[in-house]
Amino acid sequence: MMLNPTALSSLCRAALAEDVGRGDATTAAVVPDGLEVSAVFVCREACVCAGLPVVDAVFRELDPKAVLEVCVEEGRQCEAGTELARITGDARALLTGERTALNFLQRLSGIATVTRRFVDAVRGRSVEILDTRKTTPGLRKLEKYAVRMGGGQNHRFGLYDRVMIKDNHRILAALEGPGAIHRTVAACRRQAPGLDIEVEADTIEQVAAALEAGADIILLDNMSDDDMAEAVRMVRGRAVLEASGGITLERVAAVADTGVDCISVGALTHSAPAVDISMQIELPG
Repeated sequence: MMLNPTALSSLCRAALAEDVGRGDATTAAVVPDGLEVSAVFVCREACVCAGLPVVDAVFRELDPKAVLEVCVEEGRQCEAGTELARITGDARALLTGERTALNFLQRLSGIATVTRRFVDAVRGRSVEILDTRKTTPGLRKLEKYAVRMGGGQNHRFGLYDRVMIKDNHRILAALEGPGAIHRTVAACRRQAPGLDIEVEADTIEQVAAALEAGADIILLDNMSDDDMAEAVRMVRGRAVLEASGGITLERVAAVADTGVDCISVGALTHSAPAVDISMQIELPG
């Protein structure tokens, strides 16, 4: 998954504007103009590295001549103390961009690290770990990129690239009478014929209705493991089955063992803790 350079530059400019404002008062007063230095990014805890292209983009906004030397590949598992990258450039630019660069790197590495834990927990099983739309507004593409670096897969990016009939859609459709799932699936086929249609189901009865209506994907929402296994037996591969809701690291292997095709985990993005990473200036000599 590639990051769009133009969109990345725009995002970094906005992030720097938020932090720098009228100028970096401390750095302007303390750091000599024209001084060139190097700094190294070091993880202080084990992590999966993600976000180095964003670090590069941040510093290039401040110093177009800055050079980032990448020490590890994106998506690599790193032990505590690993040097992730080295940046060389104008000292003022490096100090001014330090926090913005670290915020991105720590956040994205945190998402990749949590994702890898879920992926490892179901390794050897025929199931995919998916993210959700529970992302930080404005940072969705970066956070979904980090999920990919952790070994997960992306669910829909937005409301535009997949039809997803959720509980509130069903509730409103039910105002017209019985058969809400059939009506909503048919209406969506007419409105968006090129998109997959996913139906959220809370019960086995709703799974049956979604299957009969011709849904491409059925989301098993907050179901017990026994009910999910029953849904797998009922569907028999005629639709993709996605498990979601209450998926923890401790439970994910048992959910995978029910036979579902994929498991979506909101915690990959909405609850991932930032990784402890530092940027250390290297003095000459």
